[in-house]
Amino acid sequence: MVAALTPVATRLALLAEEGSHEVNAGDGGWLAAWAWLIVVVPMVITFLIVFFGKRSPLKGWGMATFGMAFVAVYGTALAWVNLQDGILYEGSIEIGKIGEFPLQWGWVVDGLSIMMYFLVGVVGFLVFVYANGYMKGDVRYTWFFASFSLFAGGMLVLVSAPNLIQLIVGWELVGVSSYLLIAHYWEDFDNVDAGNKAFMVNKVADAGLFIGAIIMALSAGSFQFSEIYESMVGGNGTLAQFGFWAGLALFIGAMGKSAQFPFHVWLPDAMAGPTPVSALMHAATMVTAGIYLVARLFPFYQLPEYGADVNGIITIIGAITLFFMGLLALVQNDIKKVLAYSTVSQLGYMMAAMGVGAYTAGLFHLFTHAFFKSLLFLGAGSVIHAVHSNNMSDMGGLRKYMKWTFWTFMIGSAALVGLFPFAGFWSKDEIIASAYYNASEDPTAAAWFMVVLSIAGAFITAFYMARAVSLTFFGTYAGHGEPHESPRIMTVPLVGLAAGAAGAGLLNMPGLTEVFTDWVTVRAFPIMEHHFEAPSWGLIAIVTPVVLVALGIGFSIYRPRPTQAERDAFRLPVLYPLLDHKYYIDDLYMDGIVRPIMGPVADGTLWVDEHVVDAVPNLAGGAAKHTAAAVNTFDQDAVDGVFNSLSSATGATGGFLRKAFTGRVQQYAAISFAGVVIIAVLFMIF
Repeated sequence: MVAALTPVATRLALLAEEGSHEVNAGDGGWLAAWAWLIVVVPMVITFLIVFFGKRSPLKGWGMATFGMAFVAVYGTALAWVNLQDGILYEGSIEIGKIGEFPLQWGWVVDGLSIMMYFLVGVVGFLVFVYANGYMKGDVRYTWFFASFSLFAGGMLVLVSAPNLIQLIVGWELVGVSSYLLIAHYWEDFDNVDAGNKAFMVNKVADAGLFIGAIIMALSAGSFQFSEIYESMVGGNGTLAQFGFWAGLALFIGAMGKSAQFPFHVWLPDAMAGPTPVSALMHAATMVTAGIYLVARLFPFYQLPEYGADVNGIITIIGAITLFFMGLLALVQNDIKKVLAYSTVSQLGYMMAAMGVGAYTAGLFHLFTHAFFKSLLFLGAGSVIHAVHSNNMSDMGGLRKYMKWTFWTFMIGSAALVGLFPFAGFWSKDEIIASAYYNASEDPTAAAWFMVVLSIAGAFITAFYMARAVSLTFFGTYAGHGEPHESPRIMTVPLVGLAAGAAGAGLLNMPGLTEVFTDWVTVRAFPIMEHHFEAPSWGLIAIVTPVVLVALGIGFSIYRPRPTQAERDAFRLPVLYPLLDHKYYIDDLYMDGIVRPIMGPVADGTLWVDEHVVDAVPNLAGGAAKHTAAAVNTFDQDAVDGVFNSLSSATGATGGFLRKAFTGRVQQYAAISFAGVVIIAVLFMIF
């Protein structure tokens, strides 16, 4: 007898049969059972640095780097075992309850979490090594590495989470540590402002995360991801009823962390922090958290019965972000802000991939992007370290002085723009191919919108990187002082990341090597997506010429390093002011939200605070003052009066008796005799 399946369970069963990658996995043995150390070690090291860092030989850097090395080695071991045998493991410890919901701390070991353990560990280790050279001499050197270790540790809490509560805890740890790191140079108010902006924008989006988590838990009956999926398989009607709103609210939270339009405004300003922070933030922590959340809930977003209706919104937001935010990189003079807007654009690619159902393609781009974007940021930091300026107008001709930085930066740029055979070529083209396949199967406006903007985005990416490379490394040096190559402790990590930027794409060539697909699709529930049997050569034949044309135009304009006046000639009358003002979105937020809050709302709040909120303590203070005065009067006039009168009477009596004691023996004898006579008379009478 065959048990009847619900429509959802039937669909999941069909997906498992249709998938070209069957999931066969074990529990990972002791390696998975002890994987909680990946989370605990960096967090413990954070506290050790705070309490003992300044007294340690390497001032905290050694402990922080050891923590990342541990995560890198452990994550690599898990990745290897997962690739060989597959690992599906979930451990948890109940630490309390929220109403009827158990509160658990745990760790998930599957393809998705292992990928993030590997990335945070390997990329984090190289960035931590680099940071030793970059931060040398910093006045808050030890504090920096304490915050940096917390940053990485918070991300590991997030990606290891088996439930939404722990994910939120990691989410907020990443947020608060990013605030500390962005505002590290707090003596400059602009840096503090940037930290506040990042924190506040993310708090607004986090409201969506909290609301979505509550709706999801109340509908599914649990915060646990595994139990949510089991509820889906059972055909949960309540979850189906509220699935759209839960999925939309959770996606809003993801938009904040992954800087999706219109919450993207915080990320470029976050470049105020030290460059190693930018590298790790843009590669393996913070901004990848939103992509991770959507990927973790991917089965929920797959099914029409639940969150699939949100996919169109995810696709449109991702497509807008990848193209229109990429355009903003064209007008930036700060080399780090060029890369920041580039990251926003690439995050748009990843998010849109999730929207069109390209789970593997989106995560593969996250994986390759971690290598080439961290490489580009560290390369930019190397340049800044040499010329003491972020502005590309103060650079130029640096390829002659900084050969290691130049060549590794070129490899990172080639990977970012998607040149064959570098990493970005394979991952970005797989997203475009997935978008095209989705549009062919389901020809909606949103689907074709994604296809067109993804190809246009490839053109923009190539153009702004040609501009950045030209202004930084070609032409004549325009800065002050003598530029020089960075020390080896900074260039060696560049070489390591360049190897990843060059070769990581070879891990997932459709129909050739599908190591990454086999790795990341090890999930407890089947993933619905189309697996390509070969590279999409037709699309490659379209996209590659687009990239080459953009590079050609960019280098022809900017490699001769035009003067500022010549560059001004390229500024289109309408487009340039629009881009220079960042589509006026920041102005809208400032004039429509911030200043009204700082103006009338702040004045009203101050009045309420002074006349309502302060009224209670002021009244209590006045009453206490009058009571104290009355008590003081009673104490002085009544209590002290009694004791003062007694003391006065005692003094007067003593004064009188003192006169009787003259020291003359004859008088004492006479008085004694008189006393005896009086006593005898009284005795005789009475």
